[in-house]
Amino acid sequence: MHSTIKLDRIDKQILQLMQANARISNLELADSVGLSPTPCSRRVKRLEESGIIDKHVTLLKPSALGLNLTAMIGISMDRHTPERFENFQTSVSLLPEVLECLIVTGQSADFLLKVIVRDMQHYEQFLLGYITKLEGVTGVHSSFVLREVIKKTALPLD
Repeated sequence: MHSTIKLDRIDKQILQLMQANARISNLELADSVGLSPTPCSRRVKRLEESGIIDKHVTLLKPSALGLNLTAMIGISMDRHTPERFENFQTSVSLLPEVLECLIVTGQSADFLLKVIVRDMQHYEQFLLGYITKLEGVTGVHSSFVLREVIKKTALPLD
């Protein structure tokens, strides 16, 4: 279990800088927030251990990898049982095309998937070859992203 810690101004500055550039060196980070390297490193370690910093990742440009189609897929299930939902979640977690899987309310869908594929042919293979074959799936509603207007990975800290 992660402990909750109180964030001060310097912690928030560290987190903002690390969200903008996860490869920032401790020396650069310390200099930017007005600390010496050792106390800065201790703060980062504390933020990691508390669970506020979840992980460090490298973001890739989808189009550079030939991944040009993003779909949002609403999935309806036949039964709303923990076992049915867990089986679905486990199955879709194994599919590399699935970027996000959310349980949602207020819609006809039970799950919302964010999926990225090469093109419409790849999407059709993915949908018919995997998603519609999963046990319990009774409905699929797809929407396609025409253009990303805002895409952030940084969380608000205020």
